[in-house]
Amino acid sequence: MIVLVFVAIGRSAHHHVVSVAGLLSTTWPFAVGLAIGWLVVEWRRQDLASLLAGTEVLLCTVAFGMIVRVLAGQGTAFSFIVVALVFLGAFILGCRAARVRLARRFQTRSVPVNSAKDL
Repeated sequence: MIVLVFVAIGRSAHHHVVSVAGLLSTTWPFAVGLAIGWLVVEWRRQDLASLLAGTEVLLCTVAFGMIVRVLAGQGTAFSFIVVALVFLGAFILGCRAARVRLARRFQTRSVPVNSAKDL
């Protein structure tokens, strides 16, 4: 989903028509990279929600996405690679980091202050 948001924002920012065909044309290389990232994480039997897995998914998404774009004749620019890494990294890793932080926060709050033994 975040890849689709990234593509839609990018196409809009560069004044491309935001059509289904345009979105698909720009999205599919990154979708291939994302799928490769998920497969790598699954193959390594990692927790998909971990930061390490998120980093691997991010790097695969951007690296293979850019390679597929070049092979498909869509081209890339260094600035585009940087923007993709920053935007997708903020969301792919940011969501995982927030989940870990919230889990730790709720974990410490779930410990009872007074138990029946203390009475």
